[in-house]
Amino acid sequence: MSGRHIGYIRACVGQTAPQLDGVPLNRVFDETLNAKSLHDRPVLRACIDYLLSGDVLHVDSMDRLAGNLADLSMTVETLTAKGVTIRFHKEELVFGAEQTPMGKLHIRMLEALAGFERALVRERQRAGIEEARKKGVYSGRKPTLTPTRARELCQRAAAGEPKAQLAREFGISREAVYKYLARGMADNS
Repeated sequence: MSGRHIGYIRACVGQTAPQLDGVPLNRVFDETLNAKSLHDRPVLRACIDYLLSGDVLHVDSMDRLAGNLADLSMTVETLTAKGVTIRFHKEELVFGAEQTPMGKLHIRMLEALAGFERALVRERQRAGIEEARKKGVYSGRKPTLTPTRARELCQRAAAGEPKAQLAREFGISREAVYKYLARGMADNS
């Protein structure tokens, strides 16, 4: 079965440059907005839900599909895992069923760059928090549990209650349970 050719066009408010002109498409998803996150793009989410294995998604340029490398890498990986081929026309790149060795290399490079970008963002965030602490304007995230609830959590965990059950009951992650337990043990030393 031959797949459908679907276009995704995203234009920022006020942008008039044509996208995907002359590309024969069965359907076009057209989104006009200035959104940084994939979560703020309902038309893209609808497009992703609409696509089926064997379909080809045509996008004018990588920056039209995602505003950052992490979102781009995640979206390309999601779609290719679904059996969708993605064609970026300006970059002349194809990812998916028809993927070439060069395309595979590009996707690995995108993933590496996305990881690097996330690390840079975290580093800048840590530096900003440290600077704010020095100025006395940042005191950190407020604890989720009150001291009384934290003591109760530690006591119940020490009594052998499962950590996952405690996490659900206290409305925190298992990781947070372990952090509270580590703090509780440090306070008891």
